[in-house]
Amino acid sequence: MKRPQKKTVVLILAALLLAGGGYVAYQKLTAPGLEQRYKLQTLEKGELTQSVSANGTLNPVTLVNVGTQVSGTVKKLYVDFNDQVKQGQILAELDDSLYSAQVHQSDANIASARASLDLAIASEERMKSLFAQEYVSRQELDQAVQARRSAQAQLNQYKAANDKDRANLGYSVIRSPVSGVVVDRQIDVGQTVAASFQTPTLFKIAQDLTAMQIYTSFAEADIGNIKVGQPVKFNVDAFPNRQFKGEVKQVRLNPTTQQNVVTYNVVVVVDNPEQILLPGMTAYVNIAVAKRSEVLLVPNAALRYKPNGGQKPAPNAAGNAAANGAPAGGPPGAAGPGNGKGAGERQRKRDSASGTVHVLRGGEVVPVSVSLGITDNRNTEIVGGELNAGDQVIVGENLPDGANAGGSSGGTMRMRMF
Repeated sequence: MKRPQKKTVVLILAALLLAGGGYVAYQKLTAPGLEQRYKLQTLEKGELTQSVSANGTLNPVTLVNVGTQVSGTVKKLYVDFNDQVKQGQILAELDDSLYSAQVHQSDANIASARASLDLAIASEERMKSLFAQEYVSRQELDQAVQARRSAQAQLNQYKAANDKDRANLGYSVIRSPVSGVVVDRQIDVGQTVAASFQTPTLFKIAQDLTAMQIYTSFAEADIGNIKVGQPVKFNVDAFPNRQFKGEVKQVRLNPTTQQNVVTYNVVVVVDNPEQILLPGMTAYVNIAVAKRSEVLLVPNAALRYKPNGGQKPAPNAAGNAAANGAPAGGPPGAAGPGNGKGAGERQRKRDSASGTVHVLRGGEVVPVSVSLGITDNRNTEIVGGELNAGDQVIVGENLPDGANAGGSSGGTMRMRMF
């Protein structure tokens, strides 16, 4: 009975070995190649433009706030929103009854002062004649001269008051200081406006809507790349499929700090011959700060790609790490023993312009350290490294269904088997 049992056990073991060998052979035969496992992209040369972006607001180049220097009730309105006006054109009239009365009163004061002056002049002439005949004293003559001078000064004072009253009367008629278009009207007929400590705004007039400005802000990290005269491209929500052009006019030196973020105002000039860009529109601004032609481009996805945890590094990984500025056996950017704070800062600056891509060469995945240039957030310029046009870089993996990105696809398949 023992021999048949031993034979049975041997047969079972042989069957298991054969099944295991068959499964391993099946896995090898059906395992995908590197080309099927990885998402590859061929490196090419091309043109690259780096830009910085921000949001801004469209405004007229000259926007005049028309106010009033006198108080009163609005009697007449001559213009409305979007009306074209000329310089000196009447926009509105205030009730001028009080100012007219004041002018009449000052006119009467002038007439009275002129009569007093005439009397003082006649008295002075009479006193001069009597003094020559020694009928009056010198003191009486001096008093007559003084009375004439006082009457003259009084007349001048009343004339100045009359000029002031007439000016206030003229201010009751609101005129346009410039030629342009009315973009805002803040008064209605019958409304009372009070000009006391602050001049009220009655109208806003844009001098010329064929030329506009964009007021935008850029962070201090980007402001060093922005120069006066750089071309600008922007879009507005009103015309999402149309791109407009402008030019940097001014980089203002006054910084603004909000929540420890420092920004600088940038003014962009825009031609608006069709007058389709309106004041207050939001502009999405892009300023080209650098441009390269015929440079080797690598996708940013290739720079972000990291191999799965189960993959062994290529033999030259330590050398590439050293070329990347990191000691062998340590991560890129790690400072070696004895390096101070200054060395760490310099190391971080070097790492910001370097990276690692994984290339498929000779059936193996090889990491290659590269020096980076400008980027447009999709592709990055390669300025140094063992890469050439036509190389295939890895930008991702074609993972089987249910497999995670950590390289545990085999564990997942075992879970399915059991």
